[in-house]
Amino acid sequence: MPRASLLLFVSLSVAGRAPATEPHPLSPLTAEEIRAAVKIFRGSGRFPVAGTFSLLALDEPPKELVLRKAAVPRRAFAVIYDRAGSHTFEAIANLAASRVESWKEIPGAQPALTEQDSNLAADLVSADPRWQQAMKERGIHDPNHVIVMAWSAGHFALPGAGQGRIVRVVPYHGGYGENFYGHPIEGVVGHVNLTTGKVLDVLDIDRGVPVSRGNADLDPRATAPFRAEPAPLAITQPKGPGFQIDNGEVRWQKWRFRYALDPREGLVLYTVGYEDGGRVRSIMYRGSLSEMVVPYGDPGGAWFFRNSFDVGELGLGANASPLRVGADCPVNCTLLDAVVADAAGAPETIPGAVALYERDAGVSWKHGEDTRRARELVLGYLTQPGNYEYGFDWIFHQDGTLEMRVALTGIMALKGVANGVHDPYSHLVAPNVAAPHHQHFFTFRLDMDVDGLSNRVIEMNSVPVPAGPRNPQGGAFLMQETTLATERQAQRKLSLESGRRWIVVNPSAVNALGQPAGYALLPGENAVPFAQPESWLRKRAGFLNAHIWVTPYSASERYAAGDYPNQSQGGEGLVKWTAADRPIDNRDIVLWYTMGITHNPRPEDWPVMPVHAAGFKLVPWGFFTRNPALDLPPGR
Repeated sequence: MPRASLLLFVSLSVAGRAPATEPHPLSPLTAEEIRAAVKIFRGSGRFPVAGTFSLLALDEPPKELVLRKAAVPRRAFAVIYDRAGSHTFEAIANLAASRVESWKEIPGAQPALTEQDSNLAADLVSADPRWQQAMKERGIHDPNHVIVMAWSAGHFALPGAGQGRIVRVVPYHGGYGENFYGHPIEGVVGHVNLTTGKVLDVLDIDRGVPVSRGNADLDPRATAPFRAEPAPLAITQPKGPGFQIDNGEVRWQKWRFRYALDPREGLVLYTVGYEDGGRVRSIMYRGSLSEMVVPYGDPGGAWFFRNSFDVGELGLGANASPLRVGADCPVNCTLLDAVVADAAGAPETIPGAVALYERDAGVSWKHGEDTRRARELVLGYLTQPGNYEYGFDWIFHQDGTLEMRVALTGIMALKGVANGVHDPYSHLVAPNVAAPHHQHFFTFRLDMDVDGLSNRVIEMNSVPVPAGPRNPQGGAFLMQETTLATERQAQRKLSLESGRRWIVVNPSAVNALGQPAGYALLPGENAVPFAQPESWLRKRAGFLNAHIWVTPYSASERYAAGDYPNQSQGGEGLVKWTAADRPIDNRDIVLWYTMGITHNPRPEDWPVMPVHAAGFKLVPWGFFTRNPALDLPPGR
């Protein structure tokens, strides 16, 4: 039976240039270091006979040592899964000393799903008589035409789901075109225990729903004839790019930063700073996508469990796509490779996994005859954790703004429907094919260090002044500032009524006007979750309870839904940490921002979605005393 591979890898490092003799402490593991780490783990006497690497990456050194530029040994962190006994271990190898520094079992933890999981699940359901009968009832007699995809099972307190590694398997017909997503076999789901090798249950409903045979392919033969080709548009940089990379540090205009492609989180920024007055001022120590979840709104038996945590259950960086110049990024982009390790620990290369390029950004500022044109630097990558594809771009502006842009595209998850049938949980996008309504939530972890470690978060709300002597004409409004002092106080939601936003300031660093230096988070498109607060989804994705969270810095608090969201029962991550209601004022703090997108599908989203973009900005707010782009050279 064909498989719908999850294409998961487990360890990444960016290799844009030959590594320096002494890598920076935050530089990702090289291929040589991956091999060395695997040798150490396997030679420790603790590695399971059936063990595989679910994750292998740099064990990031302590923040305080990195900031002090202290010498630190290179270490590798691994999540090792023993499939035979369904045991999960975390281990750290000291590469300089060639020894294991720690090894511990994490009881009950299930690491991210892998291609091996998908293949095993496919073998199990294809041999099950109930599955075979479900296919025959739908007129499908050739098992080679059935393509299956393993979904994370989540947790719903159902019988048989408490022990072992559990997945749910959904089928597609692969005989009507390469885009098998367009041909769902509706109403059939296998509930599989990969540890015991048993199919717990086979859902078999909606037998009367036909399998769509409509052409949903995306290749040139299927999408021709093409419109007239646009007029040529040349992008040239005769003197080469305007950025430099020095031992992993990118320097462009006045920006300084490092980056890596983490196997779980994807693209990570480190030590972001901006040169001002001859010195580099710190803004953010580490910025990344901590977790995301895609809940579907269809309550049917074949859909209620489809709430994928793509970061923790699949791994976004591990599913990075090779990029092509002129297609996935402009012709002037620089492509940077990624070194990865497979489940056995063998290093491989994803060519061109990360793109770095400059582009025109319109007018920076203008008044009368004085105009300055802007340019921006983009650091981005694309990832395909399943049918959807996501692009993540960190965008650096010359005026000190740092922007995150998320691009959503790919193919929607579809259900088959009978002729003339319409339900309120989905929208018809093609004959016999509907796309369920769903949401995408992204939670970003922003370790802010605005002009140093001691930071404060201030919430800003603009409010109208009541009618009366203070507002005789009715048009007055003012801005109120509230310092968020503890974790619970800092669990905040957006407010259109007050234009709510948040500033991270350093109280001890003031500008020439006597104002504290700060950076403000300006939200873009957002949403609230529609899943009920008491639902299992909301228990597992507690980070959806607020758009903003603030925590005191802790290196171990990295993932908003906890370290192992796969099959978790909830209560981990941000919900657990903030229950202590720790003080956050004038401390080294982490700002967490959750962005939501509600997708009500339309026919124009089929058979492939046009890019839908959303994001947020971090903008200087008192960090400078005037427009920092005032010194841009005049245009022609």
